[in-house]
Amino acid sequence: MEKVTVKTFLDMKDRGEKIVMITAYDYINAKIVDEAGVDGILVGDSVGNVLLGYRSTLQVSMEDMLHHVKAVARSEPRALLVADMPFMSYEPSNEYALINASRFIRAGAEAVKLEGGVEIIDRVDALVKAGIPVMGHIGLNPQRINVLGGYRYRGRTDEEAEKLIEDAKALEDAGVFSIVLELIYADVAREITRSLNIPTIGIGAGPYCDGQIIVFHDIMGLTPVKLSFVKRYIDLYNIMKEATKEYVEEVRSGIFPSKEYYRVRK
Repeated sequence: MEKVTVKTFLDMKDRGEKIVMITAYDYINAKIVDEAGVDGILVGDSVGNVLLGYRSTLQVSMEDMLHHVKAVARSEPRALLVADMPFMSYEPSNEYALINASRFIRAGAEAVKLEGGVEIIDRVDALVKAGIPVMGHIGLNPQRINVLGGYRYRGRTDEEAEKLIEDAKALEDAGVFSIVLELIYADVAREITRSLNIPTIGIGAGPYCDGQIIVFHDIMGLTPVKLSFVKRYIDLYNIMKEATKEYVEEVRSGIFPSKEYYRVRK
């Protein structure tokens, strides 16, 4: 199968094909999801919550993100590899954004994702003009959670809905190749999707987006907190815990290792 590129995303929108993305953070998980046939892998700053034990994505650094982008890139995925630009890695200036985005590209990413709407248009424009593909992200922006006042659905009022549509169109005009819509009311997400020539990728934004993205650990049941918009396909957290408990019990009882797992000199 051919390598997925940003053009693939645009072509899929034109053909009405659903785009499948997943958020993964390491080599082996990237191999799994790529072999399963996803179109895009996002190395998200949610790695802070999921793997690193941070309270929010605000604590995630460039060094954290580069470490995980490099790990995923080593899997050489067919899927498009997108890197989240963490908090304060692009906000200070266009030059700062260009320097950090180029570090991700050199690390193996094929595009970067920025949170925000009209307020980051200058950053998007600078990156696109420099030849760096950009994915937008509107709705719930976790990096702006202190301003937004909590993790809640966006677009409830007419004013919020109009602002989201304005942000989406501004991002498209600035050159993003797609936009993540997070925790946006489904009817608003449908209107945004209909108004754009670029694909929308939903997460908790209903069925009308051009594609969907979800965190690998969430659908595998590896995270202790169950999100309302996530379907768990398996409960790996408890399966792995029970397997580990069995190992602990076998070692303590002298059953492990059994004869097939070791050698004795004759």
